[in-house]
Amino acid sequence: MLSETPCHSNWKKDIGFRLLKVDTSNMADVYYTPDAIDKGKFDLFVDNIKPDRTPEDLLFQVMLDWGLDLALPIAKQSIKGKDVYFVDENVLAACFDASGSVDEAFVKELAKEQPLRVVFRDAGYKDSAVKINVEQIFKLLSPVTEVKCI
Repeated sequence: MLSETPCHSNWKKDIGFRLLKVDTSNMADVYYTPDAIDKGKFDLFVDNIKPDRTPEDLLFQVMLDWGLDLALPIAKQSIKGKDVYFVDENVLAACFDASGSVDEAFVKELAKEQPLRVVFRDAGYKDSAVKINVEQIFKLLSPVTEVKCI
């Protein structure tokens, strides 16, 4: 039986234990032929992520996709008002912002961190020009970074 001993008041009771469960994919099922799509429902296909998924769900899927150890330390930082997850300091940087506010200034600031890999959510880009320029920005500021979009 555990004794009830007093602990430090700032202790958040995080002892480094991570519990994960296997679930279905975070990606929406969009298996339709072009002639079977109702033109009035195009808005349903704007985001390819299931609506009930959290950024942490997406992060662990990306970690699995890249073969990263799920026990690696994860830190969340705010860069230009957006949450960015850093796995094992700079092994992976992930921004799953879906508000459409990822712009070139944010990408340049993130590139200064020089992560080995970076991933963005497709719905997060301000416009298609930013999406196109992301790889070029990283090639210029952090040439070793592998860029991915989900």
